[in-house]
Amino acid sequence: MSNGSLYTHIQNNIATVEFYHPASNSFPSELLARLATEFNELSLNKEVHVIILKSEKEKAFCAGASFDELVAITNLEEGKQFFLGFANVLNAMRKCSKLIIGRIQGKVVGGGVGLAAACDYCLATEQASIKLSELTIGIGPFVIAPAVERKIGIAALSELTLDATSWKNAYWAKEKGLFAKVFETLSELDNEVDNLATKLASYNPEALNKMKKILWQGTENWDTLLSERAAISGKLVLSDFTKNALQKFKK
Repeated sequence: MSNGSLYTHIQNNIATVEFYHPASNSFPSELLARLATEFNELSLNKEVHVIILKSEKEKAFCAGASFDELVAITNLEEGKQFFLGFANVLNAMRKCSKLIIGRIQGKVVGGGVGLAAACDYCLATEQASIKLSELTIGIGPFVIAPAVERKIGIAALSELTLDATSWKNAYWAKEKGLFAKVFETLSELDNEVDNLATKLASYNPEALNKMKKILWQGTENWDTLLSERAAISGKLVLSDFTKNALQKFKK
């Protein structure tokens, strides 16, 4: 379980992808690689018309990338490879031929915000506060910024990034366009996710695929762009500022 878990269940043309990690559903590199592979495979699966992305437990949807791995980076290549983990997932979600519904039940931090932004439609509970805290440790949300900006715009991205110590509540995220709807309870969220997925799964798969492509127009350069961004983060994580900042968090 140190690398977390990933399970996919397919029923009635709906694929439910559920991830878990004991550290607030954060992602070590291996789990990110598995998730990217899963999206690539589901994209080709004709039995699947729509995908639901969710995480286990109630408190956190995703705490971003693994902190333990971040602390352990020692050179430029390791740094770039680490940040390419989320880049590969975002690109897999972007290229996936199936629409992806995000079921966001709890707090979302760092790379988790990018994950939510790369979903085609997100539903959340009131507990789904979001934060981009990367600047506080001397790096920035460079890899996920294109996905977040695409969803909420440059002004909201600036506010979220520069106010790096503050949580924005789920209604702020809804107002900015990250979440489509916010619910008071988990059961209300799950009912809405199920209803939406069932409706979408009943529609013409070819129409859904064409709509997905239109929604993502203008992102064709992301393979190159996100790789370049990963290199920026990979270099910054080796800076004295970041190394000193990370020392405070070491166990």
